[in-house]
Amino acid sequence: MIKPAGHYLDIVAKARLLTNKPIAVFQVSGECAMIKIAAEAGLIDEKSAVYEQLISMRRAGADLIFTYYADLLFGN
Repeated sequence: MIKPAGHYLDIVAKARLLTNKPIAVFQVSGECAMIKIAAEAGLIDEKSAVYEQLISMRRAGADLIFTYYADLLFGN
């Protein structure tokens, strides 16, 4: 488990080079809060920003992503 995910993408990529075992990342509440605040201020589109962050985590080598945004993305 690597956290905070967004700030340690370089570590995720290095870990991916060193192992074939699953790598999990956790998008911590502070990362989510930054997106939420910027979206509420009208500076960014919240859903697009979340997708961009999650895609960058996957591209860095994460197999599992834990996020507070699961509801926004996959909804009830």
